[in-house]
Amino acid sequence: MRAIVVKEWGGPENLVEREIERPEPGLGEVLVRVHAAGVNPVDWKTRASGALIAWGETPIVGWDVSGTVEAVGPGVTLYAPGDEVYGMPHFPRQAGGYAEYVVAPARHFARKPASLDHVQAAALPLAALTAWQALVDTAGVTAGQRVLVHAAAGGVGHLAVQIAKARGAYVIGTASAAKHDVLRELGADELIDYRSVDFAEAVADVDVVLDALGGDTAERSLKVLKPGGHLVSLPGPDSVPAGADGVNASWVLVDPDLGGLQAIAELADKGLLKPLVETVLPLAEAARAHEIGEQGRTTGKIVLTVA
Repeated sequence: MRAIVVKEWGGPENLVEREIERPEPGLGEVLVRVHAAGVNPVDWKTRASGALIAWGETPIVGWDVSGTVEAVGPGVTLYAPGDEVYGMPHFPRQAGGYAEYVVAPARHFARKPASLDHVQAAALPLAALTAWQALVDTAGVTAGQRVLVHAAAGGVGHLAVQIAKARGAYVIGTASAAKHDVLRELGADELIDYRSVDFAEAVADVDVVLDALGGDTAERSLKVLKPGGHLVSLPGPDSVPAGADGVNASWVLVDPDLGGLQAIAELADKGLLKPLVETVLPLAEAARAHEIGEQGRTTGKIVLTVA
């Protein structure tokens, strides 16, 4: 099969196309023919250093996939060959999404949202599961709460806005002014241009903050939380600020989640969750996809087409 491998850790030029052996499903696993693969910041961060991931003999980045089941291993009853699925296999271990085929446990996938094509579905798993596990599983967002989403136009942010809104929250987002219109269309109730307004002075009495930035942003976010509020940080354990007196502060590392994927697909099919795909490139242009992503200006997601 064709795959994009990392020939050595470093810049995007180290992503090269090679022919490698196609994997076969084992006990409880499915072989998925990949139609599209989403691109996430963790892809280029791990490509640059190889850190945090348990790599196989042939390093292949990519965790967002949407495709069709090609074969099932012994004991699998959830799917049959031909079923359309999407998922985030193996994270944070190597999955190998930048390839024509992926093997993973059956429950690392869910049935693809019927309302979305493979490119749209491939934009969802890692970012949407991150938002879901942060807002729903960790912070328990409920109707009527005030939720602040930093980097609201980003891959996780624009989905977090929609998930919080679907749960009945009042959603505040930080983003550049040029992205406010699209975020209003996605359901944001209030928007702050971080380039001209200090959110810590403009917002108060927030129940939940979702912070994808860390650093000073995380520390200042503590000031806008009401007593008992919850700051959920994404960059890493070191991004959780000290001195969070009277509030909760957590770091979330996303993991494969059949139930979460099913809930996300249900929201998509109800018209309550729509991934924004800004750039679509063929698999062979994975390096270009990383170059674009590393500029930090993408609204929504970048997706590679495979099949």
